[in-house]
Amino acid sequence: MSPNTILEQGSEFEALKAQLLQAQKLSSVGAIASSVAHEFNNILTSLLNYTKLAMKSQDEDFRNQALDKILKSSQRAATIVNSMLGFARKSSVKKEPVSLAKLLDEVLVLTEKDLHKHQIKLNKIIHDEPTAPVVAVHIEQVLLNLIINARQAMKSGGTLKVELKTCPEQEVAEIIVSDTGHGIQPDNLRKIFDPFFTTKDPDNNNQGGTGLGLSVCRQIIENHQGRMRVESILGKGTSFIIKLPLKAEEETQNTFAETLKTL
Repeated sequence: MSPNTILEQGSEFEALKAQLLQAQKLSSVGAIASSVAHEFNNILTSLLNYTKLAMKSQDEDFRNQALDKILKSSQRAATIVNSMLGFARKSSVKKEPVSLAKLLDEVLVLTEKDLHKHQIKLNKIIHDEPTAPVVAVHIEQVLLNLIINARQAMKSGGTLKVELKTCPEQEVAEIIVSDTGHGIQPDNLRKIFDPFFTTKDPDNNNQGGTGLGLSVCRQIIENHQGRMRVESILGKGTSFIIKLPLKAEEETQNTFAETLKTL
């Protein structure tokens, strides 16, 4: 096989991988699009109603209250739009120092109404706010996928716990996404990250059931030199634990080299 053929195959593989990442991202957005659209409709209704009331009222205090409602609704809409734009930005392979707490907040803004609609309580625990070198849109994609999976595992409602902390001794940031759903069969735990393996049937919107989501998530985390594992107790719930390096790979190598010099 010639070098040119190898290069062509490598380019085709990277292109297919990029298409898979994009397809999975669109699938995740599609799963919450209805809730986001519904929230926008509520915001617009609120804006229109309070604007009409403010225009009709001669009471200055009431008009100020109406304007305050309009301002808060507008700010909420802007927050949602910024989160959507952040998630829709074009993917780049370049890793940059990013606040993981900020990324987490952007994803939770998009999923908040979807979780509320399915009677799921959110428990967000931010121990600290680590910064890590990541491709932001890829990590957002992982978090969105895990949150949607957790919601789908709690068909009768429950609690979603999202935890972020730093592990200084390991020089990693740790993100834990836990649900109180039905759990995963022990025999399936070792296969949960395998491509096309799934325990879910597609719903009416053909969401879920492809078996690609978790496989793509693990690939993204490993591309960041991180680790991803799952813990589950049948009937009690599931936790996905992500560990991301706090330093870029080259920084880690340089630190290791400097340590060797001192020995």
